[in-house]
Amino acid sequence: MTLTQLRAFVAVARLGSVKAAAESLGVTEPAVSGAVAALRRELGDVLFIRAGGGISLTPGGQRLAAGAAEIVGLAEETRHRVRQASAGTAQLRVASTETGAEQVLPALLAAFGRRQPELDADTLAVPVGVFGELLRDRRADVTIGPAPAPHPAIESVPFLRFQLVVVAAPGHPLRQQSRIVPGLLSREPWLFGPAGMDPDTLAGAFLARIGVDPAKATAFPSVTASLNAVAAGDGVTLALLHVVREELRRSHLVVLDVLGMPVNGMLYASTLAPDRRSSVAAALCRFVTTPAATQALLARSNGVPLTEFRPPVHVTLWS
Repeated sequence: MTLTQLRAFVAVARLGSVKAAAESLGVTEPAVSGAVAALRRELGDVLFIRAGGGISLTPGGQRLAAGAAEIVGLAEETRHRVRQASAGTAQLRVASTETGAEQVLPALLAAFGRRQPELDADTLAVPVGVFGELLRDRRADVTIGPAPAPHPAIESVPFLRFQLVVVAAPGHPLRQQSRIVPGLLSREPWLFGPAGMDPDTLAGAFLARIGVDPAKATAFPSVTASLNAVAAGDGVTLALLHVVREELRRSHLVVLDVLGMPVNGMLYASTLAPDRRSSVAAALCRFVTTPAATQALLARSNGVPLTEFRPPVHVTLWS
């Protein structure tokens, strides 16, 4: 049993097909099939069968998937730590939503980096639904955003309350109305960043509840671009109140008076249990609860215009 075989099986189990696994690993389908076949022979179990256009794991396959993901994750973590030691830097992989990667992580990691010498941080912009998977497989050290689904191997630390509001341009017709029924907003042109309707986020859940059609919403390359389009009068969007506070003060944007708004939410820093997390991940989870972290996260409200915002960290889309 080799790491290559286990990595191939984990990909098949996660993605539901040999073809998808081969594409994700950058190898041929025969290579994946051969790796899985070798595991089947060694373990005496077919591991999975084809069902309903996908696959269904056998009981043995389910156990192997759980154990193999842990083994592959440990191997990746070991490789990561060796590279870190060789480079003499503290390497950190942080996953967040598209909004978090653009509007939360840059300030947070910049402030953390001032306390953590030689920090090399990469960020992943991913759907909330894969937060737990990334942590358990050790493809991310920390997630910032909603807490992943409860799991005994994962701990989540709440660190920042936020408010979600509906914003529009000052000349929007609904600005003069009070107590707007949320359902009326479903007919408005909605503008978002790349993943603004992720149903596992507070914003996505609100939009689904009021009946916004994802096919009719407009996605922009960044959250900042969508806010600029809203300010130009092209539609409405949901925004973190503290992020747009300066734009509200300058009357570039206005908050619409919608029944049930603002919606209150909480940001969490999540990582593996203490005996399994890296020291730099543990340090970040401690840092997020400090006044310095809160001050850094709220600094956008003190006068950084949307048009001047540039994320100072690398963002990688996870497919």
